[in-house]
Amino acid sequence: MKYKKLNYLAFFIYLISSSGSYSIERPDINNLLIHAEKRAIEKIEFFNSKKMRESLENYKQNLTIINFWATWCEPCKEEMPHLDKLVSKNKFKEIKVIPINIADEKLEKSKEFFDKLNIKNLEIFYGSSLNLAKEFKLRGIPTTIFIDKEGYEFARAIGFIDFENKSFLDWLSNQL
Repeated sequence: MKYKKLNYLAFFIYLISSSGSYSIERPDINNLLIHAEKRAIEKIEFFNSKKMRESLENYKQNLTIINFWATWCEPCKEEMPHLDKLVSKNKFKEIKVIPINIADEKLEKSKEFFDKLNIKNLEIFYGSSLNLAKEFKLRGIPTTIFIDKEGYEFARAIGFIDFENKSFLDWLSNQL
């Protein structure tokens, strides 16, 4: 009888201890799509805030987050400060974040947007809305693309995402 109770106690302790030790495979974010198979990305070009041509090829060897947005997009206004805070965290310094304005707006309008929202840690990028929307098969904005160190898209978020959500941050940490 003593051993039976001891076995139940040991089994109960095992269940409690193992339930907190697994890694988070997927955060509890409804609009985050994690691809079963990674997607190759063709040669993609856009421009930085100095009006110089950039390519995704320049960002290999780092986890890269591309965020497509526009100044008139209300969810983008809410999301951008969260993305700015993500970049400021030491834990995520190795991640390259590329917020691309795809509204075919003048660079000055993007700068005003960043100033109004007090965005300090992100650089402004922009590109052709038609080309980028076609290449990434965008359905709307904001859309965030997650690219691994080999240059493959492995996940995307369609719509607003809280870049300060603990579940998301745990998942992102596991991707580094």
